[in-house]
Amino acid sequence: MMKSYSARLGLKKTWVYVVCIFLSVLSILPFLVMFVNATRDNYAIQQGMSLIPGDMLQKNLETLSQRQNFDVLGGMWNSLQISSLSTVLALYFGTLTAYGLFVYSFRGRQLAFSFIMAVMMIPTQVSIVGFYTFMFQLRLTNTYIPLIIPAIASPTVVFFMRQYMMGGLPLEIVDAARIDGCSEFRTFNTIALPMMKPALATQAIFLFIASWNRLFEPTMIISSQSKYTMPMLVSLLKSDRFRTDYGTVYLALSLTVLPLFVVYFALSKYIIQGVALGGVKE
Repeated sequence: MMKSYSARLGLKKTWVYVVCIFLSVLSILPFLVMFVNATRDNYAIQQGMSLIPGDMLQKNLETLSQRQNFDVLGGMWNSLQISSLSTVLALYFGTLTAYGLFVYSFRGRQLAFSFIMAVMMIPTQVSIVGFYTFMFQLRLTNTYIPLIIPAIASPTVVFFMRQYMMGGLPLEIVDAARIDGCSEFRTFNTIALPMMKPALATQAIFLFIASWNRLFEPTMIISSQSKYTMPMLVSLLKSDRFRTDYGTVYLALSLTVLPLFVVYFALSKYIIQGVALGGVKE
């Protein structure tokens, strides 16, 4: 009986491993194909998919560098400025808002939270005309300010961080800090924030990727090519000369994705630490 149970358990674990490996391959395969196609020429890509790298990487780089006004380093720096600042602002102020909604008990707290959640239902395209008109009146068009400052209002961060605090931030610790004479902002900055590192790291990854990949809003706001972000530069490859040059397009996409991998691997350790701590929590 025990042997039969062990056999069924082992078979179940095997299937779990098989499914996990299959899903991992499905997740990695598109990126692998993109990086491989960046090393192939247009004719080879049209012949079909391949996982064997080609020898056309240098030629694709030369072709990409010959593109007028296609400044890869400049585009990455522009995207890095916008993504980094908007991520930091959204994380801090979104977490601060969630902290206020969770720690303080006041009339209308649930109504305020419901209103913040309702904002998530409004698409960006609905308000972009009014937003652009407002920025034009403030003479902030063709600047990064309209792409950074509005990131402070991030309903997704507020929702996620509030849900995390409900299980990961005991109110007794906040009360103890108050008894010791700690101010509210000091309690938040020195006690609450360090306890939420896994949640902060998770949201930082999502926010940075979303900000880095934004194309609609920067296209409406930015007009100078020297201020173009990487997605805006990649969109320039749709011209007649590069429309069928898939090797160059894949190379540009690969360069765009590389910083996202760096951010993910830099922050993933905090997520793993949070999962490990949660697994041994009593």
